[in-house]
Amino acid sequence: MKSDTHSSPSLRWDIFCRVIDNHGDLGVCWRLCADLAQRGHSVRLWVDDASALVWMAPQGCAGVEVRAWPTEAALQALAQDAAFQVGNVVIEAFGCELPEAFQTLMVQGPPSVWINLEYLSAERYVARSHGLASPVMSGPARGMTKWFFFPGFTPNTGGLLREPDLAERHTAFDRTTWLSALPLDKPLAANERLISLFCYEPTALPELLKQLSQADEPMRVLVAQGRPCAAVAVATQALHMPSRGTGQLHISQLPYFSQTEFDHLLWACDLNFVRGEDSLVRALWAGQPLVWHIYPQDDLAHHDKLHAFEAALDMPLTLRRFHAVWNGLEAAPLPTLSRAALESWRCWSRQVQRGLQDQTDLTTQLLGFVAQKR
Repeated sequence: MKSDTHSSPSLRWDIFCRVIDNHGDLGVCWRLCADLAQRGHSVRLWVDDASALVWMAPQGCAGVEVRAWPTEAALQALAQDAAFQVGNVVIEAFGCELPEAFQTLMVQGPPSVWINLEYLSAERYVARSHGLASPVMSGPARGMTKWFFFPGFTPNTGGLLREPDLAERHTAFDRTTWLSALPLDKPLAANERLISLFCYEPTALPELLKQLSQADEPMRVLVAQGRPCAAVAVATQALHMPSRGTGQLHISQLPYFSQTEFDHLLWACDLNFVRGEDSLVRALWAGQPLVWHIYPQDDLAHHDKLHAFEAALDMPLTLRRFHAVWNGLEAAPLPTLSRAALESWRCWSRQVQRGLQDQTDLTTQLLGFVAQKR
């Protein structure tokens, strides 16, 4: 089922987010906030570090109010404010704990639907756990219930974030005009293959850059700011390669992009290297070949998560092999990015895109779930 944009009662939402060590948590929360607001809801986003919103969402969004993570003193002051009301829906994103003083406000006011929005995964436990109740056994909210809401890739999960007008905007996107306006160190050539790079620090990165420098056609790698730029600098030094590339490879650094402009980057490139959760979902909607750098975990739990993703979306064997090396699961040489491989991956990406678009998006499902619990 596709996105349902029918009208629903306007609700007040309190969404809590803690930024751990990257921008993905905030990125997901902002997209959800903006999507809700554009559907007529009012949202307060409580976040402990909103600095990335300066470039991620420079224009803000009507209907979304960004507030600092509340201290106990601030919440005590709110308790004395007759105009303040806890939202009809309260979301703690990715297991962040609500401040106890806010839980007290929840108990004192009209009942709210309390939701724990979890991380995205294709593992089997997601479908089993999605929508389950979690009774609160201690603290000021003892006796209340919060509900697990799991994003996912199948109809029996919470789905993926997708704004109702995303496909329409994608269709109207003018690739040539957008690329011509990019602030690059060297103009793009008409025959260059464009590759976006948004990653952590993959050990195979030097091998990738070397392979691209020896390709049979011009390659342009567009590197995102932050950790990707730093990783490329280390890799080129290790290769004794000029920072802007050599041979068939030219490396261009991008400015920080808003979420909208990041979508445009993914739509414009022939291959997208993405990382984490938010950029993976946006790469899936782009319908272009993609390689996912999954967030590495010390206990190697990300191996199972990657394999589950590959199986759930029936990833081609050649792309699975590339993922295995790119994510450090195997020490084999990085498979060659041949034209045949890229074309095979593109066909797969388009098929996955169409299949996921036929499922109900996360915000629509979330609204329906809340309506059932109120």
